[in-house]
Amino acid sequence: MNTRFPENFLWGGATAANQIEGAWLEDGKGVSTSDMQPKGIFGEVTPRTVGDFNIKDIAIDFYHRYAEDIALFAELGFTVLRISIAWTRIFPNGDDKEPNEAGLAFYDRVFDEMARYNIRPMVTLSHYEMPFSLVENYNGWSDRRLIAFFERYAKTVFTRYKDKVKLWLTFNEINMSLHAPFTGVGLPEDSSKQAIYQAIHHQLVASARAVKACHEIIPDAQIGNMLLGGLMYPLTCRPEDVLETERQKQEWLFFGDVQSRGYYPSYMERFFEERNVVLDVSEEDKQDLKHTVDFISFSYYMTGCVTSDEELNEKARGNILSMVKNPHLTASEWGWQIDPVGMRILLNMLYDRYQKPLFIVENGLGAKDVVDESGNINDVYRIQYLNDHLIQVYEAIRDGVEIMGYTSWGPIDMVSASLADISKRYGFIYVDRDNNGNGTLARTRKKSFYWYQDVIRSHGESLK
Repeated sequence: MNTRFPENFLWGGATAANQIEGAWLEDGKGVSTSDMQPKGIFGEVTPRTVGDFNIKDIAIDFYHRYAEDIALFAELGFTVLRISIAWTRIFPNGDDKEPNEAGLAFYDRVFDEMARYNIRPMVTLSHYEMPFSLVENYNGWSDRRLIAFFERYAKTVFTRYKDKVKLWLTFNEINMSLHAPFTGVGLPEDSSKQAIYQAIHHQLVASARAVKACHEIIPDAQIGNMLLGGLMYPLTCRPEDVLETERQKQEWLFFGDVQSRGYYPSYMERFFEERNVVLDVSEEDKQDLKHTVDFISFSYYMTGCVTSDEELNEKARGNILSMVKNPHLTASEWGWQIDPVGMRILLNMLYDRYQKPLFIVENGLGAKDVVDESGNINDVYRIQYLNDHLIQVYEAIRDGVEIMGYTSWGPIDMVSASLADISKRYGFIYVDRDNNGNGTLARTRKKSFYWYQDVIRSHGESLK
């Protein structure tokens, strides 16, 4: 099987500041919403007191070990590395008049280190965190003033790194606000639909303003959005199940529609009307939204099914996206159903819908890796998962889908977002740390490290 990817296809991995950096109050950094969620993005907000243990406070200490880690990524052969900037390192409180120079200087060092190895940075402006002060003083994204605060932050980093960063993303998995409002928009989990969608609207306007600023400040850059790829199938061929699947699909694709088309899709009028949601949308907002993204990026981990059967739906409420299990798929240790073919389906669906280049910026398998007596990690299950998904990426390219690149989640073990659990490992590189904070933080190459190295070196021809 010939699976050679295009020569300009970008290969790499994806990370997030709050899951790898640590140094949570170092060099002037402010407290973020992530710092207040010691049990992950679905966890409760917990007041911080001196001496409290939060595994993310140190995470894997990328803040001090970035040079070592970037060297390992270079050894893998990365041509791109997705990272995020911690907003609180640049504007500790979010509404500060002047940026924090120590925070700006840190990312200068990181980008310079990447440049040594010809690794292109792809930078997410907001990845599941924002200054907690903006929640305390403004009630998060429900306050329109956050649009200007975010725009100031975006313009600051665009200006600072315009010669170093040419690939940007605005908000990570922006549609996740529907499932985790505090993580997404800084609102309590029990907030009304009205409050959540108004906050989302402000975030969409802020994203569009960031796109406009990026195009003005860095004309040769590309800036995209980032969606949680929630591909769903009808549980049966009953028309009611198919219709319900289409309705639920619109709930998350609406974000991509606004960010790529520049206006609210007509189907949302009925959606809002039936939920008594009345948005405050100014004429200036409508003009701002016309600044659309250059490409669509997304995460893809699993798929699920949808049914109009309320009894089955009730049983599914407990999982992340409230999807019904697919009887034809196996699942990971964490119950995430494995569906490589779904990757090809989603790529075709998004490209057909938007006709913009796509970038797969998250895809990976979380598992409890075991270090054997010889100190090796034989993660053949991860190799199989990634191999099968990448073959489907290649098939989508053959289908005519324009795909810019692939960054696996995550290239090195880090604290998981959903549970703030480091035993749920994704990396090609093992980090010696456990959930209680024990370990040396030493880095070890897993079997998958050498497998991915071969995939990149062969432009995908080593896939089976």
